[in-house]
Amino acid sequence: MTRRVLVARLDSDGDVLLAGPALRAVAAGRPGEPTEVTLLCGPAGAQAARMLPGVDHVMVWACPWIVANPHPVDPADVRELVERVAAGRFDLAVVLTSAHQSSLPLALVLRLAGVPRTVAISHDYPGTLLDVRLRPGTDFVDDAPEPERALAVVAAAGYRLPEGDDGALRVNPPPDVSPIVGEGPYLVLHPGATVPARRWPAWRCAEAVRALAAEGHRVLVTGGPGERDLTAEVAGDAGVDLGGATGFAELAGVLAGARAVVVGNTGPAHLAAAVGTPVVSLFSPVVPALRWAPYRVPSVLLGDQTAPCRATRARDCPVPGHPCLASVTARNVIDAVHALTGTAVTEKPRTEGTHTCV
Repeated sequence: MTRRVLVARLDSDGDVLLAGPALRAVAAGRPGEPTEVTLLCGPAGAQAARMLPGVDHVMVWACPWIVANPHPVDPADVRELVERVAAGRFDLAVVLTSAHQSSLPLALVLRLAGVPRTVAISHDYPGTLLDVRLRPGTDFVDDAPEPERALAVVAAAGYRLPEGDDGALRVNPPPDVSPIVGEGPYLVLHPGATVPARRWPAWRCAEAVRALAAEGHRVLVTGGPGERDLTAEVAGDAGVDLGGATGFAELAGVLAGARAVVVGNTGPAHLAAAVGTPVVSLFSPVVPALRWAPYRVPSVLLGDQTAPCRATRARDCPVPGHPCLASVTARNVIDAVHALTGTAVTEKPRTEGTHTCV
């Protein structure tokens, strides 16, 4: 008999990608027990959710205690979610959260929907809301990369990665993007980020595109439909402007073909890791790099990790001039690209590397 499991990760595409190994572990099931996996995610995570191996169904809900600009709590909206979950007749729910989030509001919704068993991390006493509660620092190492945090939760529910699965990030094969990227090797520079504090300044991005082009690299500048002005500014005359030219799946294809990707701490950094492409990570320390840096892929971390904004979770930089990232130069990026690719390398490296902080 097929076991129906609901896994929740209610925030953005990058967070959903980081949950990928845990979802594959659940999808692998237990001996003699096939499993059907439904991923409950937010609107900002739905694109990534639909690209993850092991996910059979995607349920989307804008969670008012997770999303950055939440709508007021609407009882009718919550009742509708309860009805949708109840209709799924799930045997088990696993709630995946980051260290700053609580699993208990959703656990209450799941109880109202009749889910018989729920597993999650909780700092707070859960009463009867959780059947298995993991306590940070006691039941698992709290200060660990996000994919490993998620794997600890599904392990408590009885699921582990199957033999041969290395636990790296992964997505389903992306579409052919050769008409978009053109001929010849290339780098990708992705200047945007949903959180302003995590963006490398546009003038620095443009400086890097010009400098990389002067070194002989072809640089593709990527961004969403709402970032066309930014990508045009950054690409200038030296880069190839792909702003608005790709959806998330096509972006995965563009990143997969790149020798390296230059990007901030945002969803495309994790998408690059999921397709195995080395990452030059412009990493603002508003969140810990140990938890959120590109996972299991060769990478170089740039940015002052001791800056005053460290661990503030600030969305807008609290320090005038955004020095943690503005201090990173085009020369730093060129050196990082060369460290990851080698000046004469024609194929990108596939071996796991360590993070280097500058």
